[in-house]
Amino acid sequence: MPKTVFICSSCGSQSPKFIGHCPSCGEWNTYVEEIVEKVPRSGKPRPVIQSSPKRLPDIGRMAYDRLKSSILEFDRVIGGGMVPGSLVLVGGEPGIGKSTLVLQLALGMPGKRILYVSGEESLEQLKLRAERIGGDHEGFYLLCETSLEHLMGRLDEFNPELLIIDSIQTLVTERAEGSAGTISQIRECTGDLIRYAKENQTPVILIGHINKEGHLAGPKVMEHMVDTVLQFEGDLHHQYRILRASKNRFGSTDELGIFEMNASGLREVANPSELLLANRDLTLSGNAISVSMEGQRPLLLEVQALVSSAVYATPQRSTTGFDPRRLNMLLAVLEKRAGFRLATKDVFLNMAGGLRVTDPAIDLAVVSAILSSDKNSPIEQSVCFTGEIGLSGEIRPVNRIDNRIAEADRLGFGKICIPSFNGKGLDLKRYHIDIISLRHLGDLLKLSTF
Repeated sequence: MPKTVFICSSCGSQSPKFIGHCPSCGEWNTYVEEIVEKVPRSGKPRPVIQSSPKRLPDIGRMAYDRLKSSILEFDRVIGGGMVPGSLVLVGGEPGIGKSTLVLQLALGMPGKRILYVSGEESLEQLKLRAERIGGDHEGFYLLCETSLEHLMGRLDEFNPELLIIDSIQTLVTERAEGSAGTISQIRECTGDLIRYAKENQTPVILIGHINKEGHLAGPKVMEHMVDTVLQFEGDLHHQYRILRASKNRFGSTDELGIFEMNASGLREVANPSELLLANRDLTLSGNAISVSMEGQRPLLLEVQALVSSAVYATPQRSTTGFDPRRLNMLLAVLEKRAGFRLATKDVFLNMAGGLRVTDPAIDLAVVSAILSSDKNSPIEQSVCFTGEIGLSGEIRPVNRIDNRIAEADRLGFGKICIPSFNGKGLDLKRYHIDIISLRHLGDLLKLSTF
């Protein structure tokens, strides 16, 4: 009878029986049953370690040339290109465009020997997708394979310059028990691909599925094993897609790439601010323009708020693209520090374009949109906002204020409200935009903007 063990899909800890609450990571309902086959101790000798400790001056610098693609937004997010021997994990919801992104990336790299391995689609399906995207070159090859052993044999013969696996959940190896997509299978297959990448200095792109909680499927240890973890996200009802790096050993995790999904694939959005502000209605209340920073890129987006009388006993607080806990905090500050009574009103908040924003500098625009909707008074169309709001109602400084002001000035805005601390030392002659410094929420209420 095969031996089974229960493994936590979040942290990888094991238990001989099912446990509802993992004692290692604290997650609930993450234990899944796996069939294990114990390897004899004598059959797995301890490897002989031939390296010795070295001091920092004795270690040479690693020289490498990044493998660049034709998608500039992708290269920017991963730090300027793929590093030889690195593993890049791309995750996202079903239908968001992960396969389209990596296929478009591979088709746009002429002169490179690329192998695209698919375990989910047939060669005919991949050809239809490639024809829709457009583009081809002599070095691009397709392979449908789910056996890791067969794939490794092909790799030794083919020797690609870039390997793409779509997806890691479809690969199986004979050395691990269980069906495709189980924790043991994913862990073993990822480990073999890492060894291949490091030994041959070949970058590998893995596509990963997302579970119902919104996390990458499989053991959490897989995210620790790879070098870069990219999240491809967006609203399926909007055309915009965002590529973020949640982990990057060879670059920053602050960068962000924006794409537009259309019939011919993904199109890079080089200037997202103009696109996001193109269809706004300047005559309606509850709309405010925020100047946020996503990595090194300033981004102007529209914040929409709706304040109405509560229909039910408990007022509703609903957000799209914004942290609901932060909205509750800002509403409490408005009531305590500015005297606005919003406890009996419903508040709805939306980031236009389906984007998800985490920059705290958007607070000032959120509060302005809420006040505009509550008063039913539109905000002056030439005004934009940037600033973080503290619990005492003070407007706290934000980073990269020069870039934010320059972007608002370039897009033709007449006024920008910034924290007063950021206004110190600014060279006002550099800009054609009026800069309004605010110290407290009370200063915002005195403006004739609403």
